Amino acid sequence: MRKTVSQLTDFLALSRANPLSLSPFSEPLKAGGELQVWDTGVICIEPAEPASRDLVLSCGIHGNETAPIELCERLLKAIISGELICRQRVLLIFGNLPAINLGVRQVEENLNRLFSGAHRQGERLNQERSRAALLEQYVTRFYGARANTERLHYDLHTAIRSSRYEKFAIYPYLSDTPYARSQLAFLQHSAIDTVLLAQAPANTFSCYSAHQHGAHALTIELGQVQPFGHNEATRVAQLEHNLCRLLDTPHWQAPACDFEQLRIYKVAQEITKQSEQFCFHFSDDVSNFTTFSPTTLLATDGTHQWHVGEEPEAVVFPNADIALGHRAALMVVRTTFKAHQLD
Repeated sequence: MRKTVSQLTDFLALSRANPLSLSPFSEPLKAGGELQVWDTGVICIEPAEPASRDLVLSCGIHGNETAPIELCERLLKAIISGELICRQRVLLIFGNLPAINLGVRQVEENLNRLFSGAHRQGERLNQERSRAALLEQYVTRFYGARANTERLHYDLHTAIRSSRYEKFAIYPYLSDTPYARSQLAFLQHSAIDTVLLAQAPANTFSCYSAHQHGAHALTIELGQVQPFGHNEATRVAQLEHNLCRLLDTPHWQAPACDFEQLRIYKVAQEITKQSEQFCFHFSDDVSNFTTFSPTTLLATDGTHQWHVGEEPEAVVFPNADIALGHRAALMVVRTTFKAHQLD
């Protein structure tokens, strides 16, 4: 007999048992509407009378980032059981199933650098490139189902290393589009008080949704990588609570943001690994947002050197063990919003 979502206690288990593909099927929601399985790790919740938001919630883009996977699994189980009455359309994505099964960040390539068409670059196709292409198609299908809605995309991650600020968000580069007060309020009310403003387009999943579909999109970091079963749900409880309110209350909004209590950073420079001679000049276990004094030598790659500029800079996502031509670290500085930058 064909298994269905309603017969399962765990959609993630079904996806992990079929990591490369899963035939589409659908089942009715207990509260009305439909659960639509589009592919392995991709499930669309279609309420009978959806409210005005279309939310993409993604996790597991890197396979060893388990806290967001567990959070999304709890939300989905609550929706399937009827404990959480979902009144918004939701596309829930468990991203890289082969990597999740192996407990590794990636199988061959960083999936979160393959969006906005980057998966088409280069001659060699692999599982991550194929998956990026499919996920773009699914997001396009989801947002394209109706017009005049508020489009949201929260791409949930955990970081390789510890951080001075455990939870933080990356706001994609928006050019002349203002930053949304509602999204900054959602972050702050979810115990995420640090926001990094990207200064250039990127090939990340959240940037794809922002640029291609006009979504309010954020990459959200929820602490440090841990194995399955070693994450404390209490550490993401406020975010989980607010996601539930977002789903079950049609017009819910977080309280207004207190900008005095929000740490805002912008990218000052990007360090890129160009050869196997690349090395950092700081400790391998330095935490995200560790600050360095002006002129400090940060990294060398052959004869090329990176130094801190004229004001202190903090390091984010340092990782020397990456492919050539890829970002090895971001250096960031504190900033504030100007009135014209906010909606």
